[in-house]
Amino acid sequence: MSVTPLNRTLEQELAGLIRGVSLECLVCGEFVLHQGPVVRCPECGSSVSAAVESEEAPLHWSSQAG
Repeated sequence: MSVTPLNRTLEQELAGLIRGVSLECLVCGEFVLHQGPVVRCPECGSSVSAAVESEEAPLHWSSQAG
């Protein structure tokens, strides 16, 4: 039995974060808080939200360097 490598794209990681499959911040690795359609990281302040009405950009990501 061998280990199969798993490579994910950023889009797949963001979709998993929005769906609640992943609980880890993509920026700092800490646990995130789900607040309705918005997922926020209390440690680094980054957030991602699902736009239900928009078909062009269904995910909105914001993060601040600091």
